[in-house]
Amino acid sequence: MDPLISKIVIAIDGHSSCGKSTVARELARKLNYIFIDSGAMYRAVTLYALRNHIVENGIVDREKLKADLSKIKVYFRMNSQTQHNDIWLNGENIEDEIRLLEVSQNVSPVAAVAEVRQLLVTLQHEMGIEKGIVMDGRDIGTVVFPEAELKIFMTALPDVRAQRRFDELTAKGETVSYEQIRANIVERDRYDETRDESPLRRATDAVLLDNSYMTREEQLDWVMNLIPKI
Repeated sequence: MDPLISKIVIAIDGHSSCGKSTVARELARKLNYIFIDSGAMYRAVTLYALRNHIVENGIVDREKLKADLSKIKVYFRMNSQTQHNDIWLNGENIEDEIRLLEVSQNVSPVAAVAEVRQLLVTLQHEMGIEKGIVMDGRDIGTVVFPEAELKIFMTALPDVRAQRRFDELTAKGETVSYEQIRANIVERDRYDETRDESPLRRATDAVLLDNSYMTREEQLDWVMNLIPKI
């Protein structure tokens, strides 16, 4: 990116398991920007809730969760080995644990709690005040950074997303069911799009990227072609 071009905020929203974080991370690397995975922050809170029996089978004890929010410290630290910003919860690196299926199955109801979103949106906004960031999530272009200079809304067919997620988890040695993963994706879409607090929707000025039949390299090239237009 031309160093004379002012740094901007790039907001990438979209459906679950469509590769938002992968594209956002690579884009940030190319631009020498900071990558912030907002979804990881919600997964961190969900992991805390699971460990403390505040959520189970998608049912959240909202009052207990709200009472515990002051005990939850979520932040990012650079991993010197991977050169990625890993998510930490109360002094523990949980980058791998938040990707487990149990977290995926419970993150939407946790993220729907208004007080959780208010807390994390405040943290996210503070992270991007000086710009030069790429942030992905569900409400970055609509709530967190409605003034972002570039907004992208990513999606892909549910079957494609389920297969990608299945391949990712099995590659890590997990025993998972494709049908269960697909059902989880469809349910998360429904939950995200219909929740009262910051529902998932495409911002009016967001560019649509359907990556159902695109490679990672094609997606990155597609997004990079938008940068000079700013």
